[in-house]
Amino acid sequence: MEMTALLNWSRAQFALTACYHWLFVPLTLGLGVIMAIAETIYFRTNKQEWMRWAKFWQKLFGINFAIGVATGIILEFEFGTNWSNYSFLVGDIFGAPLAIEGILAFFMEATFIAVMFFGWDRVSKKFHLASTWLTIIGATISAVWILVANSWMQDPQGTVFNPDTVRSEMSDFWAVAFSSTAVNKFWHTVSSAWLLGSIFALAICAIYLLRKDNKHYAFAFANAKMIAPFGIVAALLTAVTGDTSGNNTAQRQPMKLAAMEALYEGGECTPDGKTADGKGAALSIFGVIDGSKTTPLSTESADPFYFNFKMPHMLSFLATRSMDGYVPGINNILRGDYYLQDGTKALSAEEKMERGRIAIGALKAYHEAKAEGNETVQNEQRALIEEYFPYFGYGYVQNVEDLVPNVKVNYYAFRIMVGCGMLFILLFIVVTIMVFNKKNKTLYTNARWLHVITIICLPLVYLASQSGWIVAEMGRQPWAIQDILPLNAAVSDVSASSVMTTFVMFAILFTVLLIAEINIMIKAIKAGPKGHDTEGMNSAHADK
Repeated sequence: MEMTALLNWSRAQFALTACYHWLFVPLTLGLGVIMAIAETIYFRTNKQEWMRWAKFWQKLFGINFAIGVATGIILEFEFGTNWSNYSFLVGDIFGAPLAIEGILAFFMEATFIAVMFFGWDRVSKKFHLASTWLTIIGATISAVWILVANSWMQDPQGTVFNPDTVRSEMSDFWAVAFSSTAVNKFWHTVSSAWLLGSIFALAICAIYLLRKDNKHYAFAFANAKMIAPFGIVAALLTAVTGDTSGNNTAQRQPMKLAAMEALYEGGECTPDGKTADGKGAALSIFGVIDGSKTTPLSTESADPFYFNFKMPHMLSFLATRSMDGYVPGINNILRGDYYLQDGTKALSAEEKMERGRIAIGALKAYHEAKAEGNETVQNEQRALIEEYFPYFGYGYVQNVEDLVPNVKVNYYAFRIMVGCGMLFILLFIVVTIMVFNKKNKTLYTNARWLHVITIICLPLVYLASQSGWIVAEMGRQPWAIQDILPLNAAVSDVSASSVMTTFVMFAILFTVLLIAEINIMIKAIKAGPKGHDTEGMNSAHADK
């Protein structure tokens, strides 16, 4: 009971910190590009209003950046405090990307962010512009190494297990840094951050136009023309990389994909990886799940929906790039009654758990033989460890049901993310068409309904962003490291009450920081860029 409470509170604390941290990171990455584009326009045109507008975006960037750094530092410390077994087993691997982040990205950001904020009148325009771009590039590089570390947890590659030290060691740095999971996760995460920053900035323009704020009219119109095309690029790139991420998930983490689709039964599979009936797997557009029918390996779980709107063949195409490719369901994965891509039969959960127990037993026997100086037994047990280590984590799993993530959370979170993404693409297309309408330059500025929708999209983009990470992290449960280390073996040996206490402390601290940032942001947005832009409004009305 104590172990369950400790695990739950440790997970809750890490989730709390990660969710709060991710409120700030995507805005930093997205708003950073927008402020750099604004300054680039100033550099090319030498128009003083673009310098004011660039400084305005930089102010909002700076407010958000400071809070994001604070939550990120706490997040990294929690690996040592709450997940010490994890840190011991894979610290040599996981620590390398974080060290590179600190040495390369943080120093780069710290150097150039000072020039960006305080060097407007102290350095040349060209050097200042370079500093602005290098600041956001540094922030993006920082995200790269965090995402590499997270991707390795999802798809551990380029490492070997050393039975003498009982630690995993890096054998191929490039395999860790450039795995298909890491590349996909980087592009999808960064492009979604650009999307969030674009929605945030466009919503500010919409607020000014909705209020008919004459002081900031020209700012809102000109910046909307800058933001909308960038938003289209970001939204489309997010959609494309989301598709490739889904395909990668199907290959690397089939249980996650099955949970995202609430797919329990995938039907029969042929040895060449096709559906036996040739119909392929349908993609669930939206459905309502009956929670009483989500018990793994139950006959009722075959169709756990009250109703379910599907798109024929599309899940097969997403997962296998074939219209009749086989996609295993949750029960198929647990039973092992399907074929892998190489034509071999998949192992059942029970078989993996047995192999995991063999690996754990062999490790114990290896150290006993080492203590006795019996090299023959050592070599025998080492061979067993190497053979069965890919299933090492399964040895700590008690029940096959524990291998199934929360289906309802993953199913609905995925659809929130995708549904909002489609809305954002449509929004940016409409805004771009209207804002570049040469016949009527006030078409966009007078579209109050569109400004209301844009403002509504602001909380929705944060909801979509959080939903994406919920799917990424909860979809791989119960694993801290996929197939290698489950959470119950990764947690620190501390009291549940101490974790609960720090959880409450962090919840209060983070909430206070969030409220403070929102208040500062609102004041900065109300103040707007320095100077008055009524000339732009008069010009637009004259054109009309």
